[in-house]
Amino acid sequence: MITTVLAFLLTLGVLIVIHEYGHYRVAVACGVKVLRFSVGFGRVVWSRRWGPDGTEFTLSALPLGGYVRMLDEREGDVPAHERHRAFNRQPLKKRAAIVAAGPLANLALAVLLYAGSHWIGIEEPKAVLSAPAAGSPAERAGLRAGDWVRGVSRSDDGAAAEWTELQSMADLRWQVTRAAMNRQDLLLEVTNREGRERRSVTLPLADFDPREVDSGFLRRVGLAGNFSEPVLGEVVADGPAARAGLQRGDRVLAIDGRPVVEALAVVEAVRAAVVAGPGGAEQPRTLAFRVEREGRSLELEVTPRLLRQDTREGPRTLGRIDAQPGQPPEKVLVRHGPVDGLLLGAERTWEVSVLTVRMLGRMLIGEASLKNLSGPITIADYAGQSVQQGLAFYLGFLALVSVSLGVLNLLPLPMLDGGHLMYYIFEGVTGRPVSEAWLARLQRGGIVVLLAMMSVALFNDMARLLGLH
Repeated sequence: MITTVLAFLLTLGVLIVIHEYGHYRVAVACGVKVLRFSVGFGRVVWSRRWGPDGTEFTLSALPLGGYVRMLDEREGDVPAHERHRAFNRQPLKKRAAIVAAGPLANLALAVLLYAGSHWIGIEEPKAVLSAPAAGSPAERAGLRAGDWVRGVSRSDDGAAAEWTELQSMADLRWQVTRAAMNRQDLLLEVTNREGRERRSVTLPLADFDPREVDSGFLRRVGLAGNFSEPVLGEVVADGPAARAGLQRGDRVLAIDGRPVVEALAVVEAVRAAVVAGPGGAEQPRTLAFRVEREGRSLELEVTPRLLRQDTREGPRTLGRIDAQPGQPPEKVLVRHGPVDGLLLGAERTWEVSVLTVRMLGRMLIGEASLKNLSGPITIADYAGQSVQQGLAFYLGFLALVSVSLGVLNLLPLPMLDGGHLMYYIFEGVTGRPVSEAWLARLQRGGIVVLLAMMSVALFNDMARLLGLH
């Protein structure tokens, strides 16, 4: 919990400081006097004056944002000798540059963060697939447990584009998400786990509804899991598995005569070992395990215990044997050199920005699910998880949030930087600023829209926390 809170505060602090520093740095370069640089809102808890203009740098009590206050005649009297340094007296190009500098600083930070993550390197699972769910697009395409996806190509009007080599499961999931959002089928170059028996598979995504691209999207496509050997890990003392004679390190070869090739098959067989007994009462069904131990084949009978659980499909009674099937997935170190890392950082920042804009646009017209909006609880949770996985993972997470913050602030909504840029575009086209009456109306409308977005994001946070999404 402490790690999650500290990671969340660090994430907010870094992104807010960089965003506001963008405004501050360009304002100073344009000759505008900056009165205050604040991280947070509300009561000031720390402050110090710095620089030739005596700019006040502050930390405030509510760390959910920040601001740069500049000299401006609309906010108070300005001495005659400093009017040339007031923000409102600057040419249109300078005002637009100052406003745009905050979001652009977040996007530039994302490039460096993604590059840093590539330079450090991340140990990620190889793109070796678990068995797709029955009836899923992956299962219909012919993918099966143990398939290693080596490359992808998105098809446009039936014409195959250049193959993109995949290094990890994260790469595959990113490509699948992009293809679904673009309504494109995805061509996969697949081998077996040893890198032989190469074949091409078409994953049908062109008819996929973009509104279903949410936290459960990959599970519905059939690509939720990594392949894992059907070898038992921890076996709980005096549990059903231990009482039946199963031991840590046993490789499960078959259950009830059906061959087992991966750990997921063991989990599913055990979970489904529930039958109706006398009077309709649920009771466990004994399973016949065939396992390999130290080169010998053993036949063991295992009777699971029953446990009532809430699942995505609703409350169910599931079998449990108190043993952990499966081994950690095979991993590969994904690392790039200085130039390639930087170029990939810029490419990923652009791709995430475009995907974010498309997602927001489709949510606006009802073609994408509002479940994709996340609030501070989800961000805090992911921040804590990424910190525990290592610096490279955290930098990648920080880059993702930085892109989201940059894109969000460029939206043409009053109260956001993009709203001010919208005013300046109007001024540039008509030669006159937006009237005070219209500014007030737009400001009120912007507040309503932002409050609605925040409400949806917080609702999604709580739904995820309660397992409803």
